[in-house]
Amino acid sequence: MVDMPTLKGIPGPYRFFFYSFDCNEPMHVHVQREKIICKFWINPLALARNQGFSAKELSTIREIIARNRDRIMEEWDGHCGKTTRDKN
Repeated sequence: MVDMPTLKGIPGPYRFFFYSFDCNEPMHVHVQREKIICKFWINPLALARNQGFSAKELSTIREIIARNRDRIMEEWDGHCGKTTRDKN
């Protein structure tokens, strides 16, 4: 089973999460609503992959990530360890 920690407390219809096996990549977050998903790099903040979100919704998601960037980075560090930041 794949560990997929979900970030709690970010309002909206989206689930923000990490895959444990992604810790070897630069810091990023996956975002899902129903069956559509995207991935954003955190630093610099940029879309890595999109599977179904509209451009407008991607802008909204990007804004949510920007507002919660520090928290996302803390969660990443807690899950993956701070040493993975060196890869950015």
